[in-house]
Formats: sequence, structure tokens, C-alpha cells
Amino acid sequence: MSSKLTVTRQGAIARLCLHRPSVHNAFDDALIAELTAALDALAGDDAVRAVVLEGAGASFSAGADLNWMRAMASASEDANREDSLRLAKLMRTLDELPKPTIARVHGAAFGGGVGLVACCDIAIGVPEAKFGLTESRLGLLPAVISPYVIAAIGARNARRYFATAEIFDAAEALRIGLLHEVVAADALDAALDRQLDLLLKAAPRASADAKRLVRTVAAATDRDRLDHDNAALIAGLRVSAEGQEGLGAFLDKRRPGWVE
Repeated sequence: MSSKLTVTRQGAIARLCLHRPSVHNAFDDALIAELTAALDALAGDDAVRAVVLEGAGASFSAGADLNWMRAMASASEDANREDSLRLAKLMRTLDELPKPTIARVHGAAFGGGVGLVACCDIAIGVPEAKFGLTESRLGLLPAVISPYVIAAIGARNARRYFATAEIFDAAEALRIGLLHEVVAADALDAALDRQLDLLLKAAPRASADAKRLVRTVAAATDRDRLDHDNAALIAGLRVSAEGQEGLGAFLDKRRPGWVE
């Protein structure tokens, strides 16, 4: 990996760190490609149980890189479409990653940075963090990240912040659902470790399937089909090796094999 992204492993935890501190971890095409490739690799790594996404330096991510924006402003509509599809692939890859993900938001997140936070399953930030969907100030909209941001903060809040482009603080991010927890900067890593400890106590397949279940239920329109599919899911889990181990451990009053 280049210096734009660092990947470190701590046992079953993988940490992805956006590493462009001089530009507040702003996206460009290279960082988008590296982050997508890293997520794809982690998706197929059975040794990885959870993924932390963070940023180096003062910010989590400032969104689009200025030079990248300048290049795309002079590019054709077709080139802009292809470029935007690469960003869309990154967001979907993160959103659908078959591992639980945590955003460690130690500083500002703007534009696409908000998209990354919204795509993570859990987001923990510090009181000093600032957030903004500032695209409308440039005559643009947060179109590519909108499915994930709207899922996180709801349509009503999205209508406000997409239109006004106003900056909001961590307390507001917590209120509207972008963050799950706000803790003091010196308590951020302890809060992160608490969530990781909980995730590692969950069964690996159950953790992987959890977000798929939520996504399926949230999008379902046929309730009869949903009941059938959910019954099939739990039946399959109960007779699976993982389900049998989990139920057996509970009944035998012991720890399941996946808990270290």
C-alpha cells in the first residue's frame, strides 16, 4: 500500500487509516482505489473479525481533494460519471462488507467523509468533531453517498443538511443518528475497545449476516415473503456448526469456541 492508506492488524482486528494528513485525508482517485481494494481483501479474510476505519492527523476526512475536484471540473460528463461510479463502489463495498465496521471519528468529516461514517456499522466520535454535507455550496449534491447518509440520519434531517450545507457538531451528529456515541478524546480508544470486545464475543457468521438482515428487512415490501425468508434464515443458523456451538455453549454454561 502507498502512504495514502495504512492497513494494520491487531489480532482479529484490521485498522484502515486514511493517511493524507496534509490535506485532511481528502479523497482522490488513488485513495478511493486503494481503500476499495483493501476492503475487498479484508472481505475474504476469515481471520479478520472486525474493521476500524480512522484518519491520520487532525481530521477524519475532508471529503473530495481540491486537485481532484479541479480535474473533474474540466473533465467530460462521461468521465465524471465513471469517476462517481468508482466512489459509489467504495461506499457500497464498505456498507456491505461482511465484517462489522467501526468509524473512529477523532476530527472533522465533510462530504464523502460523512459518507464513510454513515457506511460503518458503528460510529464513535469526539465532542470536537465537526460534520458537513457542504456540496450545495458548490452547486453540487451529495448524490453518491446519499443512500447511506439518508439511511443513517433519516430523510427529514437529510433534506435539511443537503440543502443548507451547514456545519454541525458531534452532539447534533449523535442526535440525528450519524454517531452512536460521543466521548472525550482521551476516552475514544477505550470506547472503541469496548465495542470491539462486544463484537468479538458475537459469532463470526452472525456478525457478517447481521447487516444483510437489516438491509433486507428495511427494504422488504412483501411481508409474507419476509416471514418465510427470516424463518429459513434462523432455521439454517440453528443447525449450522456455528449455531450449534453457540447454543451448546449457552446450555453448557461455557464460552463458545470463537471467544478468545
